[in-house]
Amino acid sequence: MKRSQIHCVLFHACLCQYFGAGYQTRAAEEGLIRPNLPYQADRRDPILHDVDFSVVVTPPYHCKLLRVWLPLPQNDFAQEIADSRLTTFPEKVEPKIGTESTYGNKFAYFEFANPQGAQVIRHRFTARVSELRWNLEPSKVTSVDQWPASFDPYLRPQPVSDQEAFSKTLAEIAPKSADPAGDFFGAMSWIDRNLTYDHVNASLQADADHAFTERRGHCSDYHGLCATMGRALGHPTRVTYGLALVPKNSPSHCKMEAFLPPCGWVSFDVSETQKLIKKIHENGEPSDGEKNILVQAARRRLKRGFRENSWLLLTKGTDYDLAPKSSQRVRVVRTIYAEADGEPLPEPDPANIHERKFAWMTVHKYTSDKPFRLPFKDFTTLEHSGER
Repeated sequence: MKRSQIHCVLFHACLCQYFGAGYQTRAAEEGLIRPNLPYQADRRDPILHDVDFSVVVTPPYHCKLLRVWLPLPQNDFAQEIADSRLTTFPEKVEPKIGTESTYGNKFAYFEFANPQGAQVIRHRFTARVSELRWNLEPSKVTSVDQWPASFDPYLRPQPVSDQEAFSKTLAEIAPKSADPAGDFFGAMSWIDRNLTYDHVNASLQADADHAFTERRGHCSDYHGLCATMGRALGHPTRVTYGLALVPKNSPSHCKMEAFLPPCGWVSFDVSETQKLIKKIHENGEPSDGEKNILVQAARRRLKRGFRENSWLLLTKGTDYDLAPKSSQRVRVVRTIYAEADGEPLPEPDPANIHERKFAWMTVHKYTSDKPFRLPFKDFTTLEHSGER
C-alpha cells in the first residue's frame, strides 16, 4: 500500500471514532472493515535480520512418503522479506508453493519418496522487521452490529468442554457487554490472573479448552483461550504464529490479534507480558514504588497494542486446510507440519525439559544489522519507550 493510501485509510479510521454507527456502515462499504485490512499502527525502528532456518525431519523406518509443509513469511506493513532460498539435503526436492484459502497463509510443500533417513529443509532469507505500536485508546473502540461474512472464520469460538463454567466466566467478565474494549480487556485480565505459564502441561495447539480446564499452558494456550473468549464476546480474533529472531531452544512464539475498529487488527502478547511482570517483581534492584511503575507500564503497553521488531510473522489463524491439502485440517502450524504415509508426525516442544524424542528439530541462526534489546526480557525497555 502506498503512503498516500495509508494516510487515507488512517483518516477514515479517525472519522469513524467520532461519527459512530452511521459512518461505520459507510466504512464497511468502503472496505475499511475487512479481514485483509493492513495494520493501522505506528511503524518504527526497523531491523534487518539475516535468517538461516533449517528443520531436520526424521521419518519412521521404511516410510514410503514423507510430506512436509514449511510456512513462508510474507511481506506486509510490518515486515519485508527478500532473497528467499529453499534447499534440501541429502535428497534434492523442489518444493511446490501454495497459499491456503482461509487466512492466506503461504507454504513450501515438499514430498520425499522412500526417504532414507533424516531429511533437512533449509530456508535462508532476509527480513526487515519494524516495531508496531497501535496506541489504542479503549474509549474510542467502536462496536459493530453486524460483521461482514468475510469475518466468519474469526468469530467462531473453539468449543470448551465445560460450557456452563465458561459461560459463567464470560458473564463475570462482561456482565453487560456495553463497553467494546472493556469486555475484551476484561478477558485478557482474567487470563493473566488465572493462567500459569507451563511448558510441560501445554497443548502446543492454541487449545482454549486445555487452557480453561487446566489453567496452565504456554503462549498458544494463553492466546487460544483469549481468542475464543474474544470471539464469544463478539470480537473477531486470530492466533498468529511466528519466529522469535533470537537464540532459543524453541524458535516459535505466538501472539493474538483482535479486530478493534477503528484500529483494525491489533496485536497483543498476554503470556510474555505476564512473564515480564513476574520478572519485575522478582528483581531485587528496583524499589517497590519503581516496580509498581514498571508493572503499570507493561500493562499499559499490552493494552495499547504492541509488536516487537525481533518477531517474524509466519501464519495467521486456526483450523484450516493446508495447500496442498494434508490428511487432516491443522489447528496451527508453528514451524512445520509433517506427515509420514498419511499420519501426522508428533509436534515437538524442545522447551519441555521432560521431552527427549523428536520427529523433527529446528536449527536456526539469526544475524541482525544492529544490536537491539528484547522488550519482553529487558524490563528497562519500559523506561525508554514512553511507557512511564
